[in-house]
Amino acid sequence: MLSSLAAAITAFSLQFSDLNCLAINIYHEARNQPVEGQFAIAEVVLNRTKDRRWPSSICGVVTQKYKSICQFSWFCDNKTDRPKDKVAWKQAQDIAILASLVKTNYTDGALFYHSKSVSPSWARNMVNTISIKDHVFYKG
Repeated sequence: MLSSLAAAITAFSLQFSDLNCLAINIYHEARNQPVEGQFAIAEVVLNRTKDRRWPSSICGVVTQKYKSICQFSWFCDNKTDRPKDKVAWKQAQDIAILASLVKTNYTDGALFYHSKSVSPSWARNMVNTISIKDHVFYKG
């Protein structure tokens, strides 16, 4: 019984860590987006954990670097990652929990996205699945 409890606590703490990584990414990438856009950002991270090109953990995806370039710009911007907007942070946490429990598909399986304010060259070879406010989502 005690070993089962210890295993459950360990699983919860790992899950809590991943939920925190997902929430902080939602906060920094999409706190000014509609709820659907915040779920879409969560979906991309969760979709990447199931694709062999990325790490299998949420925190691994969120913190991944390639040749010192981060997947998510906020992670390498040398600014504090601590959320300042408490309401937006609470919403990001709630969405992270919901996204991990309930399968949504706002992005039709997207693995990539970018802000509409940029036109990255990699996007030319991708299939656009949806645009939600300031972000464009892709499969590829």
